[in-house]
Amino acid sequence: MQFPIPILSIIIFIPLIAGLAILAMPANRRDWIRWTALGAALVTLFLTVIVYFGYDIALGDYQFVEGPFPWLPQLGISYFLGVDGISTPMMLLGALVVTFGIMVSWNVEERSREFFAFLLFLGTSVLGVFSSLDLFALFFFFELAVFPKYLMIAMWGSPKTRDYGAMKLTLYLFIGSVVAMVGVLAMYFQAGQASGVYTFNMLELEKAGFGMGFQQWAFPVVFLGFAVLGGIFPFHSWAPDGHVAAPTAVSMLLAGVEMKVGAFAALRVAILLMPEGAKMWAPLILTLGTINVVYGALIAMIQTDFKYVIGFSSVSHMGLVMIGFATLNKEGLLGSGMQMFSHGVMTALFFAIVGMVYDRAHTRDISQLGGLFRKMPYAAVGFIVAGLVSMGMPFFSGFAAEFPIFMGAWRWAQTLGVAPVVAIVAVLGVIITAGYILMVVRRVFFGDLPAALQNVADITVMDKIVVVSLSVIMIALGWFPQALMAGIVQSGVDRVLALIGGA
Repeated sequence: MQFPIPILSIIIFIPLIAGLAILAMPANRRDWIRWTALGAALVTLFLTVIVYFGYDIALGDYQFVEGPFPWLPQLGISYFLGVDGISTPMMLLGALVVTFGIMVSWNVEERSREFFAFLLFLGTSVLGVFSSLDLFALFFFFELAVFPKYLMIAMWGSPKTRDYGAMKLTLYLFIGSVVAMVGVLAMYFQAGQASGVYTFNMLELEKAGFGMGFQQWAFPVVFLGFAVLGGIFPFHSWAPDGHVAAPTAVSMLLAGVEMKVGAFAALRVAILLMPEGAKMWAPLILTLGTINVVYGALIAMIQTDFKYVIGFSSVSHMGLVMIGFATLNKEGLLGSGMQMFSHGVMTALFFAIVGMVYDRAHTRDISQLGGLFRKMPYAAVGFIVAGLVSMGMPFFSGFAAEFPIFMGAWRWAQTLGVAPVVAIVAVLGVIITAGYILMVVRRVFFGDLPAALQNVADITVMDKIVVVSLSVIMIALGWFPQALMAGIVQSGVDRVLALIGGA
């Protein structure tokens, strides 16, 4: 689909331009800074909504395409944008979480100019990854987030853990990026030597037909390099520490969007460009994803820090995304595409509410909390809604996303003629999830209200808008999955299946 204006470029660069404008403002003009950030985010969100509902499901393939325009033609680098049925919902997710991250950070006073500018820079990074059709540009936007993430955690994060969390996150993700870059460069030179044309254009690289010997070693290098950001076991430990150390908005963005950036890049670069390697290594990815699901849920269950519960919960749910990818079938891939969006909204709401509780109670120790439903009813109901999504309850977005993944895992086992171990074990993770979610809801929001929390204030109007909006999205997707998302994701899945040979 063609569009009269370069809408994807506008979406990507509005946050960047607004962030630079904010840095040029006087530091004491906090109202200017906040409203500029929110205005830019809302315009970006509005445009992503246009792209989302303007995407032609029947036509499929890449739409709103811009380019390719030569960027560094001597090296085969171009500026090339486009979105398909999988990346379009991710663009919407990125704009949603950035917007609501700004709203829950409305009262940030310490260096608010830099805070909102860096948050917008992170928005440009994730939106660029989701829409890039040039591998160099994708990697460029992927790396653009490293510096703002480190600074935001180190400067505005939890005083006790921010230095450790920021450094650990940065080192893990940097090492993963270097590993992925090795594979990316190998693909570039391998394709160039075979065709005589050296290019980073991913549509051209899809036609390269990399040999099985090459894919055998290059696929795990690229997939795992990107999947580090997706929190794949055993390279997941940066995630809970990074989420807990980060300020609320950054936790929302890290768990809600950045982890999806890693998973999306693993799909877009590794699986689509090296499908035979994906088939060969699928059992390993399924195994690691299953460990993610169960291990993450078990560790979440024993946490005493409210925020760590959600941090390990994110690791667990991202395992379901990896399982869906590795099935390489229609059901699994459809579920993964929907799970990335559902989990992104859910975990953004979780972390937003944890931040609201901490800002008012000044503790995240679950044993010191209780009875907060009386003081913060909107936050309590929002957490319950997100919890039901996390548990995969029917009529919530989590069920619509997770059920196809289990179906895909079962079908994968049937295809190979083996027992459906992955599907059965992963379902156990859902049961464990129900256990820790219900315990946290009871301990934090019900029971007796501790004396120290008698004067806790309710959340602000801005916070209530965030809670209600994210809750409505998850409920609507649960009731109308086909009308709101399944159709558009399926169009992207069809293209993936065509590239991997209908596996």
